[in-house]
Amino acid sequence: MAKRAYELSTQEGYNGYEAEQGEKVVFGSNVTMVVQDRSYRAYVDSSVIMGQTGQFQKDVEKYGNIEYMECSPENGFFPDLSTIAGTDIILFCSPNNPTGAAATREQLTRLVQFAKDNGSIIVYDSAYAMYMSDDSPRSIFEIPGPKRLQLRPHHLASMLGSQEFVWAGLAFVAIETSSFSKYAGFTGVRLGWTGFCFMMGFLLPRLQPDCMYLR
Repeated sequence: MAKRAYELSTQEGYNGYEAEQGEKVVFGSNVTMVVQDRSYRAYVDSSVIMGQTGQFQKDVEKYGNIEYMECSPENGFFPDLSTIAGTDIILFCSPNNPTGAAATREQLTRLVQFAKDNGSIIVYDSAYAMYMSDDSPRSIFEIPGPKRLQLRPHHLASMLGSQEFVWAGLAFVAIETSSFSKYAGFTGVRLGWTGFCFMMGFLLPRLQPDCMYLR
């Protein structure tokens, strides 16, 4: 084990995590998104790299094209969904990093319903689920109905970049991503998993490369 651990520290031994990472799912620069405030910085940082965030507004220290969902002690660390405009992508982490707040089953049910009503996709980070000791959901897929939603044509055209799929009117409502670094002490190895509706796998090969890809 020590030998393998050392090999991972070398360029030759650290295979599978090189500069080209086409196995990641990527949304194009034409999508709108909301993110928890506070949240793990990588959600915003990776969106900056993809050109999805607009200009940084120094006066409020936020990006113009991202809507920030207030999650504070005053609202139980769960956003008031009635104040959020319709959006393409909802970035949500539970338990949250850095607050540690875990959404209840009732709260996640409201989030899924919001996504359905607005034709949004939830990108759900469950990396810290194993730290929970109560009956709070450890996966977005514990909530009834997160697999499909009805998308309006302009949402499909915006997110998928092709009118080819407007006829279907169906897409996934949630993508769940997680990391083995908390489950099995793999911090630094950068190993994790992503789960999504089967229909997404059917659509991906036909999407325009600028909007989304999966290898």
